[in-house]
Amino acid sequence: MTTIPVRVADVVDEADGIRSLRLVRPDGLPFGPHRAGAHVDVVGPTGVLRQYSLCGPPDDAASLLIAVKRERSSRGGSAALHEVAPGDELHIGAPRNLLGVDPDADRHVLVAGGIGVTPLLGMAHALHRAGADFTLHYFARSRSEAAFADLLETGFAGRVRLHLGVPRTGHAAVLGPVAAGLGPGAAVYTCGPEGFMDGVRAVFAPVVGDDRVHVERFTATEVDTTGDTAFTVALDTGEEFEVPADRSILEVLTDNGIEVFRSCEEGVCGSCVSGVVEGVPEHRDSCLSAADRAAGDQIALCVSRARTPRLVVELY
Repeated sequence: MTTIPVRVADVVDEADGIRSLRLVRPDGLPFGPHRAGAHVDVVGPTGVLRQYSLCGPPDDAASLLIAVKRERSSRGGSAALHEVAPGDELHIGAPRNLLGVDPDADRHVLVAGGIGVTPLLGMAHALHRAGADFTLHYFARSRSEAAFADLLETGFAGRVRLHLGVPRTGHAAVLGPVAAGLGPGAAVYTCGPEGFMDGVRAVFAPVVGDDRVHVERFTATEVDTTGDTAFTVALDTGEEFEVPADRSILEVLTDNGIEVFRSCEEGVCGSCVSGVVEGVPEHRDSCLSAADRAAGDQIALCVSRARTPRLVVELY
C-alpha cells in the first residue's frame, strides 16, 4: 500500500472519548479531490493501520479531518492516535469510497449512530453546499457523547435532528414517520453499530427499496467457517491456484507473488475487491452493497469464497 506523510495540524476533543485530527501535508501542497463519504487508511505511531472516514468538507483541499474514538479494546490503533499532538507525523493512503452520495436521489436521509456520524458529516457538508434536500438524524446516548454536536446544530440550517438518550427499541418510533414521508426517489445512508444499522434498514427499506439504503460498516461480519472447502481460483491472465479450506484467496495469491492492493483484510475497507469473470462468489464481506452482491461480478478477496469449484477473478 502506498502512503504519504501528513502532519497533525490540530487536535480537538469533540466528545467523550472522541477527538478529531486535522491533517495537512508537510510540504504545504493541497490534497487531491475526494468524494463525500470517503475514508483513508491511517498508519499511527505504533505502525497499526486503521481506516477512518473523512468528515470535513470534501472541497477543502488544504486539510483532511478525521475523528477517532478511543476503543476500550484498542490494540494500539485508536489508543495511539489519542496520544498524538500537533506537529506529529502520520501516514495515510489515498481516499476511497464505499459510501457516496446517490446522484439520482431527489431527497437524502442520513442516519448516524455514535461515531458513525463521521462519514455522514462529510456527506452533509457536500449536500449542504450543493443545496440538496437532506436531513441528518443523529442518535447518541448523551450530548457529551455526540461528536460535532455544536457544528451539526449550527452549521446546517436546521437540517440536523439530534436524538439523545433514545434506546434502540425506540428508534423505529422516531424514524417511522420520516420513512413515511419519503418517495421512491429518496436515498438513505446509515453508519453506526451493526444492530443500529439493521434497525435503520428495517424501517426504510420497505419504503425506498433495499438497494437505496446505503450502509457504511466499521467492523467485520462474523461468519461460520466450519463447512469451508477448497476451490480453484484463476486469474484472467490464465494462472490458477488451489485455495485450501483454511486459507483466503488473498493469502494464496500473495503467497504466489501476485500483488493485490489490501488494507484491513477483514472485508471492511474494500481495498481488495476485484472483478468476477466466471463462477459464483460466496460473499462474506461487509463492504459491498446489496446490489453489488446480487450482481455477483465482484468479490472481496480477503474473506469471501466460491460457491462453485472454480472462480475466475480480474484484479483491479
